[in-house]
Amino acid sequence: MTYAVNPAINRIEAPPIMEAQTWVRPGLRNRKLLNLCQAVPSWKCSDELDDEVARLAHQPGISLYTDIYGIPELRAAIADHFSADYKGKVGAQNVCVTAGCNQAFAAAIMAVAKAGDNVIVPVPYFFNHTMWLGMLGVEARYIPGIGEPDPADAAKLIDDRTRAIVLCSPNNPTGAIYAPDTIKALFELARASGIALIIDETYKDFRDGDAPAHPIFSIDGWEDAFIHLYSFSKAFSMTGYRVGAITASTRVLAEVEKIMDCLAICTTHISQRAALFALTTLNDWKNAKIAMMHGRLSALRKAFARNDLKYQLISSGALFAYVKHPFADETAKQVAMRLAGEHDLLCLPGSMFGPGQEQYLRIAFANAEATDMETLVDRLVESQRRG
Repeated sequence: MTYAVNPAINRIEAPPIMEAQTWVRPGLRNRKLLNLCQAVPSWKCSDELDDEVARLAHQPGISLYTDIYGIPELRAAIADHFSADYKGKVGAQNVCVTAGCNQAFAAAIMAVAKAGDNVIVPVPYFFNHTMWLGMLGVEARYIPGIGEPDPADAAKLIDDRTRAIVLCSPNNPTGAIYAPDTIKALFELARASGIALIIDETYKDFRDGDAPAHPIFSIDGWEDAFIHLYSFSKAFSMTGYRVGAITASTRVLAEVEKIMDCLAICTTHISQRAALFALTTLNDWKNAKIAMMHGRLSALRKAFARNDLKYQLISSGALFAYVKHPFADETAKQVAMRLAGEHDLLCLPGSMFGPGQEQYLRIAFANAEATDMETLVDRLVESQRRG
């Protein structure tokens, strides 16, 4: 006999991205694989950031721990950025720096929910969110439908064990950007119900226009019912640096501090300094990359307008497209595996993002060029000719 593993972890499916990579059969055709299964920017971080990190590597103390909440300068810069971006009021005392947004979500959920509690999640959802809930023994209760989550549907799911409503906007996997009024209505529902609204805005920088994504940070007492999550990974192409943030009340952050002390003590010091440089110096660089991604999104939408394409573009935005496949006799996973193995197109099945998603595929096009979008559609059309 051998030792047991934690059944709460064992029953969780393997990481979806890693599984999808096994579907590719290289060498069968002499053409490029379109790897659209993960939202990894195709562009490297800025040369200026590279130079800054090289400089930082020689600074005294860079190899040491920081405060658990993060270096004061970065916390203040994040607070200033959010105050400006959302036209609200955020203080440095409300910010905790984390090792990416997944860690921010993990710590936020642990701070407000325990085994036996429940959290409300719109479907389709980001799979890492529900994976973590399952590991903690926290029930996920689903708001059905693709697009805007209906606050009335959320209200029906709330009981005395509900601890939070979780949103992701712009949405992963659909790319949908929730309307400010929808986010505000869900915040008001959460505050009236004595629970938290947790919103993952990893992709906020890729939304259209300069208007605030929502008004929550401008509402007096937002701290009573709001937890905001952010990442530097995508907008600054810093995926491997692992820097994110939780913005919440000081009461909640006091609990997060305990969790962070056990998870990682602090986010890597040099990564925090790199994030500070990016946030305070690289706004023009970031905006140029965002404009480039808007161009790729436009190219994708144009490519999907082809008359011979039976796949339907249901939703698109930020770095994602959610597509309805035309095969009634195949599951989403079967279609995705066939696309990878026979058509050199790697994407994820909708079934990885929640119940009722067998008709859909997620395409993450951050590492595809605008010129790849026609090739993407060519291969989808190619897949329509089976047998």
